[in-house]
Amino acid sequence: MTRRGKSATIKEIYGERVFYLLLCIKNGRVHDAISREPYLADILIRDGKIAEIGPGLPVPAGCETVDASGKEIYPGFVDAHCHVGMEESGIGFEGDDVNEMGDIFSPQLRAIDGIQPTDPTLLEAARAGVTTACTGPGSANVLGGTFAAIKTVGTRVDKMIVRNPIAMKCAFGENPKKCYRDKGNSSRMSTAARLREALFKAREYDEKLSAAGDDPLKKPAYDIKLEALLPVLHGEIPLKAHAHRADDLFTALRIAREFGVKITLEHVTEGHLIADELAAEHVPVAVGPSLTHATKFELRDKTFATPGILAQKGCDVSIITDSPVIPLNYLPLCAALAIKSGMDPFDALRAITINPARHAGIADRVGSIEKGKDADLVIMDGNCFAVETNVLQVYIEGKPVK
Repeated sequence: MTRRGKSATIKEIYGERVFYLLLCIKNGRVHDAISREPYLADILIRDGKIAEIGPGLPVPAGCETVDASGKEIYPGFVDAHCHVGMEESGIGFEGDDVNEMGDIFSPQLRAIDGIQPTDPTLLEAARAGVTTACTGPGSANVLGGTFAAIKTVGTRVDKMIVRNPIAMKCAFGENPKKCYRDKGNSSRMSTAARLREALFKAREYDEKLSAAGDDPLKKPAYDIKLEALLPVLHGEIPLKAHAHRADDLFTALRIAREFGVKITLEHVTEGHLIADELAAEHVPVAVGPSLTHATKFELRDKTFATPGILAQKGCDVSIITDSPVIPLNYLPLCAALAIKSGMDPFDALRAITINPARHAGIADRVGSIEKGKDADLVIMDGNCFAVETNVLQVYIEGKPVK
């Protein structure tokens, strides 16, 4: 890969912190995550967005060029579910902001208030081609707060946001039972009842607000927890349901249908056992983390075959790391292991690009190489699923990642 234009080397660009408004990547083989077959094309980037894609594009005056002949170009990879920046690397308790352990009902919490942008795992992910991460609270609480979608390079989270919030975290199964066993939540029935209670109270609160109209004297007292649930009730964001076991997946769907709210299913460890049922539900599913030991009972059927089976049935599948459970930079490796277990390679590519972007409601900006989207690109010297392949350069919004 060679470069031409105003700058001779990548090092000079980084050293001066100079980024040009125009960049053209020439002659690369483009895997856009939309077309099944890759194709040779140039990519013109203007002001951080993909301006044109096609063979033999004319190079505007003053445009820097990169010759990607013989190289593979992929969209920046996207993880639909992780906790990067909230459970920091190598710090221990002081760097763990992923779960509020004192309140099982915490929808008012916001990931953006707990993300540490300088956590080194974010830069490691960016250098590996993972350019967008959907990160947020863990699964200790029945309701844990909102997730945000961020770019993986930056020093201030406000400037890294792709969309905030993207979802409201809720959890089923062993985690809320374990964390609150001595605080009135020792069964799956209790977890479901607490979520129903919260949604019912939020709906009642919303009705009172609507009935009050513009009269402040008629409005109910402000409740930060119920306010936080209004975007869920209004269909602006989905519930993001942590569930491994088949019965927990069905409980999550049951409650979502009861209240008429959107939902995405996260982890879906037993999804392959109920693939036909999940396909009929037409809800996004995020599968993982699969590259781990079965650390609890509800993970006993964990397999890398799950995403492939669900994709074959027609599910909209994302593959996730749940970072730091699996380091975020190993997202492409997780997709490669799914291929090894039978997943179609194109489905696997979509499972770490356009599908998670749709899952998070950010497909208008990221997840594929298309005109008008953010210029988040990964240039590699081979197939992205091969362990011997090297990442040559990553761009986030047209800026090279150092």
